[in-house]
Amino acid sequence: MRASPALIECSAGARELAEAGPRQRRGEPIVEGTQDPDDDAALLERIVARDACSVSVLYDRHARLLFNLILRILRDRADAEDVLQEVFVAVWTRAESYNPTLGPPAAWLVRIARNRAIDRFRANAARGRLADASQDQPAAAPAPGPEDRHDVVRALGVLPPEQRELVEQAYFMGLTHAELAIRFGLPLGTVKTRVRNGLLALRAHFQQMFVER
Repeated sequence: MRASPALIECSAGARELAEAGPRQRRGEPIVEGTQDPDDDAALLERIVARDACSVSVLYDRHARLLFNLILRILRDRADAEDVLQEVFVAVWTRAESYNPTLGPPAAWLVRIARNRAIDRFRANAARGRLADASQDQPAAAPAPGPEDRHDVVRALGVLPPEQRELVEQAYFMGLTHAELAIRFGLPLGTVKTRVRNGLLALRAHFQQMFVER
């Protein structure tokens, strides 16, 4: 597992949290390796205020747990290391989205790590399916050229953004309608309608393109 990235000079508050370790509540023993969620929440507040050192402190506290989780999903160390870095980039850019009513910061980190790992797993699987499909083609079949790739990009470009993003994630990342509904916070019926309309628009675009050729 990679070491935490070098960050800018720590604020005094972040250094205090890093050096203090877990706080002992009255009547409770300190358990080795645990961290007070109040301390983690304070770090997230400092990250929202753009204190980069707090990301490093949070990394040191939780990276091992998150890495092991990601590795169990991906079963590839290099991919797991990449995803772990993505998790903490997301922490830096989305710390303000943490909602304490949904659980402690550690649970929030676990959700991000799990979702990122599943996304990577599905993307890898999709690439594998495309590679297998290409191997099944007759040897004489021409490989897609720059013009073909341009056609696909241009076709997706005709879709409204709300349709294009759903179609891309459904068919390139393998997300189901239900998963898309959760990810984008949309009703399931809305997701199905947008994906269906997007596919119909793509079909019409390609039919028109073939007629013109």
